[in-house]
Amino acid sequence: MFDHELVLADLNNIIWALEQIKKRFAVIKSVDDFTKDDIGLEKLDSICMQLINISEVLKHIDRLTSGELFAKFPEIDWKMVKGLRDVITHHYFDIDAETIYSVCEDHLEPLRIYVNKMISHLKEMR
Repeated sequence: MFDHELVLADLNNIIWALEQIKKRFAVIKSVDDFTKDDIGLEKLDSICMQLINISEVLKHIDRLTSGELFAKFPEIDWKMVKGLRDVITHHYFDIDAETIYSVCEDHLEPLRIYVNKMISHLKEMR
């Protein structure tokens, strides 16, 4: 068994990070907005930092739960989400703004939905 409160705290931190990304991404209307000026590059940098945080916390949750929790929610490709941290941190100068744009545009909302489902699931188990 794992520490539900610690996992809940981690999941709530992910929700907070997702909200930060949502706010920062709100002004980005195209991939070019990330690269056209310093403001866009700052948005890209700050979003990447939160994506790193999310990926790292997901790895922590996976270790804490011995993979049990993510197995209950197979709709998300957890391996891909956790691996994003490695791509960003080890290949930073090769980060493709199009990839980060796609992650923000297409994948963050489903992730938020399933993280909230996990939070509800853990609260029901108390």
